[in-house]
Amino acid sequence: MTDKTSRCGTYVASCVAAGAVLLLPVAPAVAAGCAFAPQGEGRVAAVIDARTFRLDDGREVRLAGIEPAVPDKTKAAAALTAIVTGREVTLHGEDDAPDRYGRQPAFVFLAGSETPVQSELLRRGEALASMEVTNKDCAAALAAAEAEARQAKKGTWAEPAAIKNAESPGDILTGIGRFTVIEGKVLSVRQAGATTYLNFGRNWTRDFAVTISRRMMASFEAAGLLPKSLENRRIRVRGYVEARGGPRIEVLRVGQIEILGGN
Repeated sequence: MTDKTSRCGTYVASCVAAGAVLLLPVAPAVAAGCAFAPQGEGRVAAVIDARTFRLDDGREVRLAGIEPAVPDKTKAAAALTAIVTGREVTLHGEDDAPDRYGRQPAFVFLAGSETPVQSELLRRGEALASMEVTNKDCAAALAAAEAEARQAKKGTWAEPAAIKNAESPGDILTGIGRFTVIEGKVLSVRQAGATTYLNFGRNWTRDFAVTISRRMMASFEAAGLLPKSLENRRIRVRGYVEARGGPRIEVLRVGQIEILGGN
């Protein structure tokens, strides 16, 4: 597969509070990008997985805004372990409500640091930006940190297959259930019932496609990004791979799509 990790789009997509996105120029991540209100502090007792750790008081914290860069759970957790184990941290976020598993999603700062742990993992190429963050400044900061590693081919980006080729559906299907980054040219945009399909091949039952539900259309319109305008454009899309005949990624946030330069 062609190594496309050095190609970076002119713009990165970042979510705004209303669920729409702004297309912002790629810029260095700024410390203030994820400056949410403090939601607690503590010492890290143990790392559970690539995005989760336990504080010494028993609370479990989930790093918001990122996904593991590799499927190897031990390798993925090693990077976080090296950064946070035994360290004092402060938690920041819009609130401290736990997720359904009792974990507190948060942006995590080491004592004395103004850069979230998420940005450090992204800069090392040890994580992927999920683009689920609703704050546009924070989303832009995380996207820029990832772009820095991608351009330098650090961590996961050193692998030629770090970005999957949309023209290789069989390769994409090996990652079913995993968060994956895929690049390719949208050959056609079609609507079937309440779903819009961005098709990357001519065999709709076998080739890769991105699906967008009708309920997402207001967000696309607010972002000034109509799906039909993506026809014959090269895009980078990220999300969880599903198998519905061919491989699929469902877009739940406009920020999952990044328009690349060229056709």
